[in-house]
Amino acid sequence: MSRKAVKKRTIPQDSVYHDELVSKFINELMIDGKKSVAERGFYNAMEYIKKKTKSEGIDVFRKAIENVKPVLEVKSRRVGGATYQVPIEVRQPRRQALGIKWLVKMARGRKEASIVARLAEEFIDASNKKGNSIKKKEDTHKMAEANKAFAHFRW
Repeated sequence: MSRKAVKKRTIPQDSVYHDELVSKFINELMIDGKKSVAERGFYNAMEYIKKKTKSEGIDVFRKAIENVKPVLEVKSRRVGGATYQVPIEVRQPRRQALGIKWLVKMARGRKEASIVARLAEEFIDASNKKGNSIKKKEDTHKMAEANKAFAHFRW
């Protein structure tokens, strides 16, 4: 029995930067359906970055996303009673989704006073290839590299 092909939904672009990536990030940042709060936090973080780094906030944001996107990850595969962590290459849409999720999660875990400062500092760190979100990517790659011997179990 074959599966039905599902059409990819398009996400409307945000109102300030007219960018789908920004919309996806704001949707991930949103808590309890409070989109206006998430938008305000994101746009204020862009202004914070502009003041602090003297460069456009959106450019720092895009560079941060690019630096955080993973190339490899591991998936559990059960073979003959044993479970193996099999390294697989990550497709582009999932790369983007993981990068966004990691940036939001690590920004929320920071110690700065407001979400604006947390987001901005995490973006700046990630664009400079530092910070917790970059560490998460490196840990994922290390795990995949360590389990390279099980790559023949890929499906």
